[in-house]
Amino acid sequence: DEATDPSVSEENWECIQQFCTQVNADTEGPLFALRLLAHKIQSPQEGEALHALTVLETCVNNCGDRFHSEMAKFRFLNELIKVLSPKYYGIWSSEKVKSRVTEVIFSWTVWFPQEVKIQDAYQMLKKQGIVKEDPKLPEDKILPPPSPRPQNSIFDTDEEKSKLLARLLRSSHPEDLQAANRLIQSVIKEEQEKSAQVSRRANTISEVSENVRRVDELLESYRRHELCPADREALHALLQRCEKLRPRLFRLASEAGADEEALAEILQASDELSRALGQCRQAVASQ
Repeated sequence: DEATDPSVSEENWECIQQFCTQVNADTEGPLFALRLLAHKIQSPQEGEALHALTVLETCVNNCGDRFHSEMAKFRFLNELIKVLSPKYYGIWSSEKVKSRVTEVIFSWTVWFPQEVKIQDAYQMLKKQGIVKEDPKLPEDKILPPPSPRPQNSIFDTDEEKSKLLARLLRSSHPEDLQAANRLIQSVIKEEQEKSAQVSRRANTISEVSENVRRVDELLESYRRHELCPADREALHALLQRCEKLRPRLFRLASEAGADEEALAEILQASDELSRALGQCRQAVASQ
């Protein structure tokens, strides 16, 4: 009640920290805390709801996996959705509160990509038109650290950034929290680009493998003079696709940089592609 007191304009950080400590000390702390916070976030008093959202985000920062597990369940997510939905409290919740709730859920989709229910809840809000576009997170927003972080996360491989983030998040000074948020957002961009590179590599290598397999099949029929006109056209189209895949592999190799494992995978795919193209040209020339 003290941490979410609507008569106080500023956050009571001492009470908020004490609340987090109590959540961590109690076996069922996360479950009880989220029930209380849902009730406060649904308050018709804007100040109380906004304070409760700050407490929620601070708990996500400080209360670990047990809290994350409970907050990612539909049981709690539905309580947040009620604040936005015109069928429930959305008809009288203030725009400021609804905006903050949207920001909170969106930030969780970024930091907890493995939590399918969070992703589903947010996509449902977009499909229903309740959320028109992804919010732009303000610089002073306290973003939760990912839990667990993906393997080979930038924070795992960059010890300096990891230590800096830990120090900034422990601080109660607003400027330090802003700096922490800027650091987190820069790492999000790096992680997203890294993930996009992995996805592009996997998709391209899979496409190369499938095209090479099909070329080998058609070549075998070609050597036995068993290709019908439609198969000849298919082989010609396959060759064109294979030629277009080569520059994509070159770009992937330059992106891989010092990642020896990724580079080896790309070079192997490139060798297979070159082999298939060479054999095809040789077969056509001999015929």
